[in-house]
Amino acid sequence: MLIGTNFVVEDKFEYIKLIGRGAYGVVCSAVNKKNGKKVAIKKVPNAYEDLIDAKRVVREIKLLSHFKHDNIIQLVDIPKPLSRTGHNDIYIITELYETDLHRVIYSRQDLSDDHIQFFLYQILKGILFMHSSNVIHRDIKPSNILLNKNCELAICDLGLARGFENELTDFKTEYVVTRWYRAPEVILNASAYTKAVDIWSIGCLFAELLGRTPLFPGDDYLDQIQRIFAVVGTPSKEDLAYIGNESALKFVKSLPKRSKLPLATLFPKCNPLALDLLDKMLAFNPDKRATIEECIEHPYLEALHNPEAEPVADKPFDWSWDNFEPTKLILQNMVYDDSLKFHPVSKEIPFSKK
Repeated sequence: MLIGTNFVVEDKFEYIKLIGRGAYGVVCSAVNKKNGKKVAIKKVPNAYEDLIDAKRVVREIKLLSHFKHDNIIQLVDIPKPLSRTGHNDIYIITELYETDLHRVIYSRQDLSDDHIQFFLYQILKGILFMHSSNVIHRDIKPSNILLNKNCELAICDLGLARGFENELTDFKTEYVVTRWYRAPEVILNASAYTKAVDIWSIGCLFAELLGRTPLFPGDDYLDQIQRIFAVVGTPSKEDLAYIGNESALKFVKSLPKRSKLPLATLFPKCNPLALDLLDKMLAFNPDKRATIEECIEHPYLEALHNPEAEPVADKPFDWSWDNFEPTKLILQNMVYDDSLKFHPVSKEIPFSKK
């Protein structure tokens, strides 16, 4: 029993300590007594009470099962529920990392330009692999970037991820990423948005590493867009052309004109190459924003950039499974089937939706 939460996992896992409690459950660290490896165990209790949230958990499991990359958190195990249906909790066991980028940014630890380059390079490598897999992360922020003592980094929390082959799908209803890292096209309800939203979020995170404070800490979406314009300037008519929401356009046009603020004013002691890259990542118009490939090839990262160490996916992630209206029965069966990849059993009766 852990702070009112009972973890039911195999005996080979020995509890170490509580890591955290969030909206989706409780996470503890443990050690696998058979191989000595430390893991993180996340329990999502009563997971199926909210079907949308449960579908996000299933989505994360399927994505983590698909991704094999050093800079994306690796799935270790999905404990098999006692029954195909009827279970209420979901467990996800992953690699264990000691901290996250949010804690590092707001610690007293010095962050050199070399540190920042290394963090940014690893994030870009992970997102390069995701984008090559037809996956937009959509929730990049410092707390979703895990770190170990060697400054090795892994991206986590993929429950909001989506594909981008069909960019006109309705993302907006589920887009709840933390406001401070939200791309302007999302805030202004563009009719469609692309993998460029991840570049904006990485840019915001990059700025937070450079300045040790959020760049756009908006109180609400109106304040958020005004804070963005105070830095990037009021967008031109051309750069507003992709915004199809009339009320959003009217709001933008009602704001006082702002000139672009030189980033050196905000970050006077920073590497000029870092600011050049940041400027390209924070282009208001997503069509003019640097791509993930352009970011990773930028001169700021020249000392680290190595195409042989920057793999892309062999095949895209198959999103066809995601097109269904969630029910408790379907989701329970999906979790059970995913657990069988780690715990195969003989004579297992496959799930049928009939």
